[in-house]
Amino acid sequence: MLDRLMRPLIDPPLKRIAACLSQADVSANTLSLTGAGIAALAGLALASSWYVPGLALIALNRLLDGLDGAVARETAPTDFGGYLDSLCDYVFYIAVPLGFACAAPQNQFPSLILISSFILTAVSFLAYAALAEKHGLKTEAQGQKSFYYMAGLAEGTETILTFVAFCLWPQHYPLLAYAFATLCLATVAGRVMAAHKVFAIGRIP
Repeated sequence: MLDRLMRPLIDPPLKRIAACLSQADVSANTLSLTGAGIAALAGLALASSWYVPGLALIALNRLLDGLDGAVARETAPTDFGGYLDSLCDYVFYIAVPLGFACAAPQNQFPSLILISSFILTAVSFLAYAALAEKHGLKTEAQGQKSFYYMAGLAEGTETILTFVAFCLWPQHYPLLAYAFATLCLATVAGRVMAAHKVFAIGRIP
């Protein structure tokens, strides 16, 4: 929901950094894999209740996630790069709530609900993208992507803000996790309605 507003602010500095990285022969895939490793470290830090280091690692992961796509656009985007980027994103989405689940018993069920909501948002997003590709639908509303990008209430910016809130107020993690899971489920419901509108029998020529 907020990603479209953030893109004009973050894209120019990312493009400048990406140009330097591409000149240094740093590949987009290297950044994606490094980001996944940082995400795993963030999960370990949070599991040990090291919330400030965990927050720093979350910020570093998100920076790398922004840079891998920017570097790819500076060089030569590949389908495998888009696949790897998406996979590494979900390492991050799972590592953070899993870390909080390990930090305190009262976090375990909220983390289960949150991770489940992430799985549903992923399926609703990727299944729509697969059908959009099948029918030749295109969009660059969120910039150039490897596959069809369908917006929702819960996107990258909302996730970052929520994960920052987790680290700043870990005592409120269960409530925050339930609230964001609800937003994710609302996103899934919206995508289901959009998919029915677009892909129902007879709707696409």
